Amino acid sequence: MQIPEGKKIYFSSDNHLGAPTPEDSLPREKKFVAWLDEIKHDAAAIFLLGDLFDFWFEYKTVVPKGFVRTLGKLAEIRDSGIPIYFFVGNHDLWMDDYFQKELNIPVYHKPKEFTFNNKTFLIGHGDGLGPGDKGYKRMKKVFTSPFFQWLFRWLHPDIGVKIAQYMSVKNKLISGDEDAKFLGEDNEWLVQYCKRKLETKAYDYFVFGHRHLPMIINLNDTAKYINLGDWIGYYTYGEFDGRDLNLKTFEVKL
Repeated sequence: MQIPEGKKIYFSSDNHLGAPTPEDSLPREKKFVAWLDEIKHDAAAIFLLGDLFDFWFEYKTVVPKGFVRTLGKLAEIRDSGIPIYFFVGNHDLWMDDYFQKELNIPVYHKPKEFTFNNKTFLIGHGDGLGPGDKGYKRMKKVFTSPFFQWLFRWLHPDIGVKIAQYMSVKNKLISGDEDAKFLGEDNEWLVQYCKRKLETKAYDYFVFGHRHLPMIINLNDTAKYINLGDWIGYYTYGEFDGRDLNLKTFEVKL
């Protein structure tokens, strides 16, 4: 894809809307919607890299209530013709086809390659990649198994959602979250994952979320690993202008 002159590609992740309570997350949601409203004027595409919601599960006829400001703004932007891509995170990994059918937004469950202006990107949420984190990887296999999802679907939504929200906030093994502090390149498992990928193919940018830390790390002379941060404490996002990808902070106060 060639980005038109004056257009940009935007990346965002880790909003965790609904946490710790819908009331507490509402100011963050309004700020995120204001950002979407600002970037729609020059966006060539928008990538949402997971954990937009702190919990999401799609029953056959029911989805979690709330988040109408975000969903309405995404619908408006997508209806205007701007592509939006969604990568599930560890908190909203139970997405199915609701976004695709209702908003015309494709949903990806694994990292995916894209090429923009002859720059090669590998894009995803980032959970469960690289060495280590074995406890979470085992738990993810359980959560993504069709049998477990079948069992969960038999719970009444009022019960199932309440249980899942409690587990999401309280259980760090289930959430997969770690303390958001830089561990050094040798201990950052996403850095190690990117370096291993470079052994078999050249990339220009690896763009992930999940770590809640805004950072740009040079992997070699041409490749960079970018972590987008979050919309809880940093309000950071990625902006690719066709030449370079940079992290920026949304500072509008509501």
